[in-house]
Amino acid sequence: MRAAGGTVRNWDGGGYHRERDGQVDRQRTAVRVGAGAHWNRVCALYVSWLQPTPTPTQRRARRVARAAWAVRAVRAVLAVQSACAVLGLLLLSPSLIAAAPPASIHQHARDINHTPRPWRRLSDAIIRRIWGLPEQQKGIGGCYSGPPATADVPASKLLARYGEDIVMRFNISTVEEASALAEAADILFLDVWEFNQDWVDVRIAKDVVPSLLGLLPASLQNSHVPLMRDLDLAQAILDSYPSLSATKLQDDDRIFSLDLKTSEHRDPFFQDYQPLSVIMPWMNLMSSMFNTHVRRINVGVSYEGRDIPALRIGVHPTNNDQPTSPRKTVLVTGGSHAREWISTSTVNYVAWSLISSYGKNYMVTKMLEQFDFVFIPTLNPDGYVFSWETDRLWRKNRQPTSLRFCRGVDLDRSYSYQWDGDKTRSNPCSESFAGESPFDGVEAHRFAEWARNETENNNVDIVGLLDLHSYSQQILYPYSYSCSEAPPTLEDLMELALGLAKAIRISQKGYHPYGVTSACEGNVAMTKSSKDGKNRRILPRIESNGGSALDWFYHELKVKYAFQIKLRDTGSYGFLLPKENIIPTGKELVDAVLYFGRFMLGEVGFDVEELSSPEAGVVLKKPQELDQNEDYNQNSEDDVESSPLELRR
Repeated sequence: MRAAGGTVRNWDGGGYHRERDGQVDRQRTAVRVGAGAHWNRVCALYVSWLQPTPTPTQRRARRVARAAWAVRAVRAVLAVQSACAVLGLLLLSPSLIAAAPPASIHQHARDINHTPRPWRRLSDAIIRRIWGLPEQQKGIGGCYSGPPATADVPASKLLARYGEDIVMRFNISTVEEASALAEAADILFLDVWEFNQDWVDVRIAKDVVPSLLGLLPASLQNSHVPLMRDLDLAQAILDSYPSLSATKLQDDDRIFSLDLKTSEHRDPFFQDYQPLSVIMPWMNLMSSMFNTHVRRINVGVSYEGRDIPALRIGVHPTNNDQPTSPRKTVLVTGGSHAREWISTSTVNYVAWSLISSYGKNYMVTKMLEQFDFVFIPTLNPDGYVFSWETDRLWRKNRQPTSLRFCRGVDLDRSYSYQWDGDKTRSNPCSESFAGESPFDGVEAHRFAEWARNETENNNVDIVGLLDLHSYSQQILYPYSYSCSEAPPTLEDLMELALGLAKAIRISQKGYHPYGVTSACEGNVAMTKSSKDGKNRRILPRIESNGGSALDWFYHELKVKYAFQIKLRDTGSYGFLLPKENIIPTGKELVDAVLYFGRFMLGEVGFDVEELSSPEAGVVLKKPQELDQNEDYNQNSEDDVESSPLELRR
């Protein structure tokens, strides 16, 4: 593969290497594997099935079948705890990682024995015996190099857990490639980070790369590149935690600043990602300090008994004699997947922007008088806490499954509409495990119950849903479960989605554009044979997309404007987006929410543009109320500059 600066990056069967001006720099790590004699008997059984001269396609199909059979056998063995010593080793995982680890991870890096985890050693031994691979197989990468070490035990734990992992991006263009990668992901228990129309990102242990490539067709052998090339995965994880300097600053200040004239860049809350133990007091503080338009509520309780907290922001009429229609409400959610920290921070940033701008910004004030906004930073509090304390890359919730050592349900696959969990029911270890039945995910079920109760019993009309995720910079509309089914209000959804994308593009001057498509097409590979983009063929899915919150709220609760927004970036850091992106990403979504509100108020959109066109003979004027308050948002330059909101007209 050709990289920037003329450097060539290739996989030579033993690892990625760089080649420049004839010089080759190789970094490899030996893999320790072992296997018992009984696996020789298993392999001999399979060898007896082989035909004398099989075709290449037959050989690959048989390799897949043999690997799948062997993995199922191991699953069965592991399920019987009393007969499997490996289970005991798996249960002895690191318990806690400090929320604010030191600034370096390099101390004693060369002294740490990077022994693969027990399950990985066992599965590698099976695969190598079946395929006849050498036991001393080379891997990718090698030793860390960096500044002198200052790390302590938490940094060593990070290195031990993630030091041998990388993230690879595969470019998919054919049915065979998509099917083979989907099969390999299931067989090898791969962590699929993200996938869209053009590529698939997979997190994988370095020593498993040869096994993965052995399952893929020849066209994919060189159609991949490593992500985060200049940064080790473990170091990127370490960098995502709050820095020591920021932690010390908050300890010295002791309190969270509520001075609206203080610049947002001096506010420590948005300088770092924050754990739930900080977010909860912050939300309570918002409701107590701004009680005229903010209420702290709960939308459910997690499996482990934690509240699912939310902020309801809005100004209700005080005339009790006048009958009121259902209160129009917009839900802004994040954190369904625990490791997507940027979604949680962005929900908080948008909430703070509206809270602090009420009474100072005309458009925000008008929006909060007409609508309620419910901000839910994390729908998965158990998983979010676990991602801070134990596994930074944890995705699911924390409820048990049929396999005790594979916990968690993917909440965004657990909703009842078009639930297709039968595809993952046999594999609770899958990152997209949808549970044993619809709404098996506790938090998803309770959130859906809360939303239905609001509409049926509390005079609420949920008109909008913005479900924030990461990553890939896309605005997705229903449906997620099928690319062939079009939603009844497709034109309205596309109109608003394009407006949201334009608002973000203008706010960032085009530097971080967001794509617009259906949730299905945004999460599936497509052929690229058509130059004009038409008649592109949808390839087999890498993962299931049924049972999503997006589809359930749109179809079951009749939420007219439901969107899933995938935030920054497009793969440079993935889920480990540096903290410097918290405020810029938040600003993007503030502009999108402002456009959403103006659209709901009828101030922007195709209909408005048609009425305003010369052909229509009508030119819309600024409302008289706005003319009288032209300086509504300009009473004090200090107030405007200090507010996190930047309204662009």
